[in-house]
Amino acid sequence: MAVKLEAKGVCVEYYQPRTENRLLAVDDVTLHVMDGEFVSIVGPSGCGKTTFLGVVDGLIPASTGRILIDGKLVTGPGRDRAVVFQDASLLPWRTVLGNVLYGLECQGINSRQARERARHFVEMVGLQGFEHHYPHELSGGMQQRVNLARALVVDPEILLMDEPFAALDAQTREVMQEELLDIWRRAKKTVLFVTHQIGEAIYLSDRVIVFTARPGRVKDTVPVEIERPRKLAVKRDPRFLKLEDQVWELIETEVKKTMLTDRSVRSLPTDAQRDAGT
Repeated sequence: MAVKLEAKGVCVEYYQPRTENRLLAVDDVTLHVMDGEFVSIVGPSGCGKTTFLGVVDGLIPASTGRILIDGKLVTGPGRDRAVVFQDASLLPWRTVLGNVLYGLECQGINSRQARERARHFVEMVGLQGFEHHYPHELSGGMQQRVNLARALVVDPEILLMDEPFAALDAQTREVMQEELLDIWRRAKKTVLFVTHQIGEAIYLSDRVIVFTARPGRVKDTVPVEIERPRKLAVKRDPRFLKLEDQVWELIETEVKKTMLTDRSVRSLPTDAQRDAGT
């Protein structure tokens, strides 16, 4: 199996004009994702998971380091990557089929073959019969399926997923996880998935990468050696529960660091207080 995605020493630093300080969001992240692999990133809030995903997509420039896909340097967004965000962000005036076709139209592809391809992915995500429905006529889970079909239809090398199920209710989220695995198996795509849910990461992934508190670094990588295909019942398997404990132990200290930092920031005097001498 070949390396599909490689990050080498990626750092992201932001300049804050008001304070004239620099904020280091991601620090020296080095990792790889193999062709066809499903890898998740977990870590405390604000640890740079989404920022790193933006660097991989080419939307956020790395301050130092580099991203390689199939050995080629990433210098900006490209057709070899597609992103599925937490918010489906569907075009309300377009039907399900029209939304899925949108990505192909942006590439200048608008033909009978494109419509057939779009219909194929609508069926793959289980929305056959809903091709002519509008977003407001769909549930949240159905909207995210459209979002996923829209990403897959452009045939990316890597699918980047940023908390795609976070806005769904607990039951729908569980079902979508199982359906995502089925779609991933059939589409044969490489996936880099960001989530806060440890159980979700373990259930979906071949490996789980744990980030530290900000600045985000790779703290550890946990292989998920549970056979596929996986049903939701595997979440009650002792092996699964052991992995959950292992990942939580890695994250727990980082979460506490974040809480201590937040308390320290809240205890600092505001600009108005400093100006008033209080």
